[in-house]
Amino acid sequence: MLDPDASSTLIARMGALARTAAATLAISPDAQRAAALSQAAEAIRAARDTILAANAADVARAQAAGLSGAMLDRLRLDDARVAGIAAGVAAVAALPDPLGRVIDASTRPNGLALSRVRVPIGVIGIVYESRPNVTADAAALCVRAGNAVILRGGSEAIESNRAIHAAMVDGLAAAGLPADAVQLVPTTDRAAVGAMLAADGLIDLIIPRGGKSLVARVQAEARVPVLAHLDGINHVYVHASADAEMARAIVLDAKMRRTGICGAMETLLIDRDFADPVMLVEALQHAGCEVRGDPVEASIGEIVKPADPTDWDTEYLDAICSVALVDGVDAALAHVARHGSGHTDAIVAADEGVAEHFLARCDSAIVLWNASTQFADGGEFGLGAEIGIATGRLHARGPVALEGLTTYKWIGRGTGQVRG
Repeated sequence: MLDPDASSTLIARMGALARTAAATLAISPDAQRAAALSQAAEAIRAARDTILAANAADVARAQAAGLSGAMLDRLRLDDARVAGIAAGVAAVAALPDPLGRVIDASTRPNGLALSRVRVPIGVIGIVYESRPNVTADAAALCVRAGNAVILRGGSEAIESNRAIHAAMVDGLAAAGLPADAVQLVPTTDRAAVGAMLAADGLIDLIIPRGGKSLVARVQAEARVPVLAHLDGINHVYVHASADAEMARAIVLDAKMRRTGICGAMETLLIDRDFADPVMLVEALQHAGCEVRGDPVEASIGEIVKPADPTDWDTEYLDAICSVALVDGVDAALAHVARHGSGHTDAIVAADEGVAEHFLARCDSAIVLWNASTQFADGGEFGLGAEIGIATGRLHARGPVALEGLTTYKWIGRGTGQVRG
């Protein structure tokens, strides 16, 4: 284990290297940053066998340690997932340059021309767990937006992260960009996280990706600005007007496509006037999902396990779902407001007026009509990849991609104006 002083020294050294690299990235041509990511995508494809071997070692160690099925799913890579990681990096390379974009412009009565222009944030620290794809996604997005990044992955994915990081660095070097633009903290010691959180002046923004305890620690200890989301306690509300087959398909996908991701549905809300609530519950059960609900509800009480008060506030990340019957759209909205996490919520309805009412009044980062909550993903939004889903209200909200990794500066062009 590293002592706090050694961790601080390590992060200070990495931070200094990152700041130098960030200065280079900030003025690098768009074509060079894009080329670096294209080369990195090819390096990931070429290193497929190395990455899979590293991941197999991580998975074996995680299984021996008793990691949950959902966490193992996040950790495990296969040919398709490695190909998807490479494709995600290549997709970011193909995105339009976010830097130098004029947000707005005006000319003052005195002739001073003002504009707000997108610029990099600087050095970004990412603290994450389990998912080795974050190593590539975070690196690609940060570099494309002109930022250097310091990555600190979880111990369960250390070998996978190292293999992917090596491929990313190969891409940077091939394009003539500094390798220090993407650094991986070499230790999984928790003291290194503490040092990153205290690195004010070296790291400009911390983004945690992981469980509630990690995010809570980052938010409690950070002396650096934090961009985070907590739980993905996501709801699907099936209105009385919903097409039954559409509702069944959306509910099954929202819960069961991948149960361990933050966009998975955790609570199903069914309008009391919906024609066949039992069909939805049984569809989930037949797909292998445990359904918990209120046993006093006559229509579903006999076929669900009793729910306790904590179920409505639980992110299961597993094949478990809570279900409640509600009296109309406003009751559904009240339930979401009381128990939701502001991540992603959806309505299934044929009635456009009801749907628009829900979309306008549901105060979540992502609100969907007649679509699965599992579309809560930067790639599905056409953003290439994402750093995470932000549920706060400042700076960025929803899938955080290139624009969320920039800030802006004011530029004024004058002709000799003085205030006098």
